[in-house]
Amino acid sequence: MLIRPIETEDLPELLALAKEAGVGVTTLQANPERLSARILASETSLNAAEPDAADASYVFVLEDEQTGKIVGTSAIEAAVGMHETWYNYRVGINVHASRELGIYKQLETLFLNSDMTGSSELCSLFLLPIYRKEGNGSLLSKARFLFMAEHSARFSHRIIAEMRGISDEDGRSPFWESLGRHFFRMDFARADFLSYVGSKSFIAELMPQHPIYTCFLPEEARVAIGEVHAATRPARAMLEAEGFHYQGYVDIFDAGPTLECELDQVRAVRASGCYQAELVTAEAGVPWLVSNRRLVGFRCVLAIAQKTENGLQLTQGILDQLGIADGDSVRAVPLSAKE
Repeated sequence: MLIRPIETEDLPELLALAKEAGVGVTTLQANPERLSARILASETSLNAAEPDAADASYVFVLEDEQTGKIVGTSAIEAAVGMHETWYNYRVGINVHASRELGIYKQLETLFLNSDMTGSSELCSLFLLPIYRKEGNGSLLSKARFLFMAEHSARFSHRIIAEMRGISDEDGRSPFWESLGRHFFRMDFARADFLSYVGSKSFIAELMPQHPIYTCFLPEEARVAIGEVHAATRPARAMLEAEGFHYQGYVDIFDAGPTLECELDQVRAVRASGCYQAELVTAEAGVPWLVSNRRLVGFRCVLAIAQKTENGLQLTQGILDQLGIADGDSVRAVPLSAKE
């Protein structure tokens, strides 16, 4: 299994992945024109010496080298909200108190904001269900951290990840049905799509600008605030193990949580190092994420490897996947923080 940047000819398979992802993965909508534009933006960003962060994005695919099939995708947006306002709800507390009446109440509120503007975003993570095994999900998600560690000047110090919120098999979001629909008169999938394609002016025009008291929402909407879709729980746990935290920001459509971390505090960034590849004939050690340190030709794989005094022991098969030779430099990190 190999992580590499997406290429123009990958569009049909990316479209197929988007169709599989379904409603709720905002940045992976099954729209050929938008997906084609994302591929072009990624290729342009990789080939630019100093890309404008406002326009830069990097899309990666997980390729099954035995079949040549694209089985997963993940991406990084270098800086969100630089052209279209980036909206979230901030979950807060308003206190209502009266000493005379002996009443003290803390009431949860939602406040529309754009605090995340300029942050780099991890997005578009999707892996075909039958490949959710043998570390493939970790490779697909965490390979981005080795890319960011190697090319940190291209990204913000603040890294965020919007998690998919709760919705049912039909794409119905209890939070949207209880709040957003009253202002937009459209279903969740349509609003999510309009946000994705850049038609975000309707958010500012129609959403309430004053704090929303969550006590007025139905219970199923309240319990959805800050919670993730069942299929997203492993991704959330993985990011939290890397140092990401929920700081009270949620999506305005499905109330899924936004996780965040400083780039240099991400475990796989902080703990990664550069090593000399040492050719060995047999695998030994523990799982490592290993990348070839390149930009346009970036490659990342999962390898059973062992660190030595001078480098990292890798088999010829791993060197071939990375397109490097014995003695070349790699960036690597143990797959798990426990190693």
